[in-house]
Amino acid sequence: MARVLIVDDSPTETHKLTTILEKNGHAVITATNGENGVDVAREQRPDVILMDIVMPGLNGFQATRQLSKGDQTAGIPIVIVTTKDQDTDRVWGMRQGARAYLTKPVDEGKLLGTIEEVLA
Repeated sequence: MARVLIVDDSPTETHKLTTILEKNGHAVITATNGENGVDVAREQRPDVILMDIVMPGLNGFQATRQLSKGDQTAGIPIVIVTTKDQDTDRVWGMRQGARAYLTKPVDEGKLLGTIEEVLA
């Protein structure tokens, strides 16, 4: 199964995502903000990244752009998982390099299907 990096400043959301992923056999790594997420992605090289948008400091759009353009991390698929549900947010997220965009609360089946899809 996949090694998944969750980048989210909400302990509750991180716990929910971790529970779903671990129950389905995935290994989970976490980061609590954008800067930490970029550093962890460079060090750990996860198979996929789940990225929140609204975080203090470096937000998810900025972190996604850095990772999708970075030499070491450009090949890692990023799935944005956020409460931001506007079409403009979705378009902007994809333009930053995300491969998929899910809104919270995320459906377990949709999350797992999206991870499979971006890893295929």
